[in-house]
Amino acid sequence: MQFNQHNNLGGLHAPFSPSQSSWLRYDDERALEVYSSKKAAEMGTRLHAWAKETIDLGIKQPRSNKTIYAYVNDAIGFKMDTEVVLFYSKRFFGTADSICFRNGVLRIHDLKTGKTPVHMEQLEIYAALFCLEYKIKPGDIDMELRIYQNDEVVVHNPTAEDILPIMDKIVHLNKLLERIELGEA
Repeated sequence: MQFNQHNNLGGLHAPFSPSQSSWLRYDDERALEVYSSKKAAEMGTRLHAWAKETIDLGIKQPRSNKTIYAYVNDAIGFKMDTEVVLFYSKRFFGTADSICFRNGVLRIHDLKTGKTPVHMEQLEIYAALFCLEYKIKPGDIDMELRIYQNDEVVVHNPTAEDILPIMDKIVHLNKLLERIELGEA
């Protein structure tokens, strides 16, 4: 049999795929919720890509309270790098939307395009990963973490007391998982 070619779909996943068959049990309302959520996630991915390209090109946006404009303008103004991977181990790493470290100040900004409120813990984990990867003591630097969401900017200035326990947890869990993988636990 000659199978139809769907080259344009390579690497993509259908919103209702065979590998995630729970949709078989959805009523119409739940199916619409899930579909809407997946479309919103898709739009978020596109907005992040647009913001990265706009920041990297240094294209300032109109002054506005709109989340994405404020995020882009602030990242350009602070001369931040975009989509930076912060790596401690193959078990503990993540990608910061925008980040810079200059004059003893670590800045990490996160663009959120969804409506659900998010937690600053995610950015604190990025800060911990940064400190671990670059061997910087959190008490020796200042930090400003920002979440851009729903036309608001939430600013948090964590202290070493906020970041050290996260660093300790990452190191501890990483050692535990290494021992398990080596069959020592």
